[in-house]
Amino acid sequence: MVFSTPRVSTLRHALVASLFLAAASLSGIAQAQGTPIKLLVGFPAGAGTDAIARTLGEKLKDELGVPVVVENRAGAGGQIAAQALKAAPADGHTLFLSHDHSISILPQVVKSAGFNPASDFVPVAGFATFANVLAVSGGTPAKTIDEYIKWVKTQRGGKDTIGVPAPASIPEFLVKMIGDKYKIDVQSAPYRGSAPMTADMLGNQISAGIASVPDFIENHKAGKVRIVAVIGAKRQPLLPNVPTFSELGFPNLDDYPYYGVFAPVGTPQPVIDRFGAALQKVLAMPDVKQKLTTLGLNVAYEPQGQFAGRVRTYTQAWERIIQASGFKPL
Repeated sequence: MVFSTPRVSTLRHALVASLFLAAASLSGIAQAQGTPIKLLVGFPAGAGTDAIARTLGEKLKDELGVPVVVENRAGAGGQIAAQALKAAPADGHTLFLSHDHSISILPQVVKSAGFNPASDFVPVAGFATFANVLAVSGGTPAKTIDEYIKWVKTQRGGKDTIGVPAPASIPEFLVKMIGDKYKIDVQSAPYRGSAPMTADMLGNQISAGIASVPDFIENHKAGKVRIVAVIGAKRQPLLPNVPTFSELGFPNLDDYPYYGVFAPVGTPQPVIDRFGAALQKVLAMPDVKQKLTTLGLNVAYEPQGQFAGRVRTYTQAWERIIQASGFKPL
């Protein structure tokens, strides 16, 4: 006969309890793994951000073992998608794939964004930088920014309208800087994303637009629009003959906008780490990197801490530019 001492009995109960909790935890994980991940995008289907999200989502589903569904919550420059992220449960099943505008710029230029990135979101990982560019439509004869400015002055009486993908965005600030530098009266025309703006450029409804390289690159290659200036400290590999705004004498335009993924604050760290690891593997795939590079992105995985630092630095840099411009929040 075997007798249990109080100490042995206690250890036995502790072991049984720990095994039960482990089994329950594994069951919960297995159950969670079958739940689709919703990847919010703040712009319409067909836009550059949407194409990027779908390229990554298709590969992430294999790495994560669950469907990754791209959900377009278009409108207000990504504000609607950001508000949806804030309202989502912090369980890792709703994430936000966004570029810099919705996170770093929008909260600074609207009075009530309905979210605060610093307190409502947590950066998960970054995966690319890109450049905003000025492009002219096929309806203008201009092939350079100097030719565009001359055309505006001689053919348009010094006035023109330049499309931008969202109100109070970096492209809108660039429109103001172009007008100030070249002494012309150019007004911005805000759209609900780059897709409708590009459509109007292709139809020669507007003569110029400012958006990202991914938004314009295919039409630029086809000769339907012409990119004439890019943001950045150096020229873009896809656009070696196009000068940077810095080369053209525009100050403080060396920082590259970013793309990354964000989660609701409170999302468990293991969930964030797992998604980040999957994203890193996907970005290393040659076909994915080639696709994103073709879209005009500078692909580079940034882990959570590094990406959080980029977001913070970029936000502060544009805060100075916005304040210097005298812009009043909408």
